[in-house]
Amino acid sequence: MPQTKRTPAGDALSDLILDLFRLNSLLFTAGDRLVAGLGLTSARWQILGAIVAAERPQPVAWLARDLGANRQNVQRIVNDLDRDGLVSFETNPHHRRAQLVVLTDKGRQAFDAAMRLQSPWVNGLSEGLAVKDIETMGRIVAALREKLESSVEPDARA
Repeated sequence: MPQTKRTPAGDALSDLILDLFRLNSLLFTAGDRLVAGLGLTSARWQILGAIVAAERPQPVAWLARDLGANRQNVQRIVNDLDRDGLVSFETNPHHRRAQLVVLTDKGRQAFDAAMRLQSPWVNGLSEGLAVKDIETMGRIVAALREKLESSVEPDARA
């Protein structure tokens, strides 16, 4: 079976994807270190952020969708957050089994403390980078995310 050659854009995007994989790992490691003193991990912080960003309490499945994450993994972390008093569950009037995840006061305090640590860190990380370049990268990442969210799964047989 002949192998399809990549276009120059496909080559460049492949290189970028590999760099993004490495960056994602480095960001999670740095985030873990940043918030370790608060009893958080990057994953817990990310979920608290999704809860804060939501306009109203949501079930775990919706949080997972918003994060582009696996529902079971998000459920496990939310259960840990509940055990530690950072979130609680409320009855969902629209679905008996899919409870709503709600940030507690303790959870809000932990998230706010994490964001206070994040500000100087991200400011330092952005030093030397042009705002226009960062915004361009943001648009590229958003466009790629939208393409992936709206596309069918890749065919492994191709």
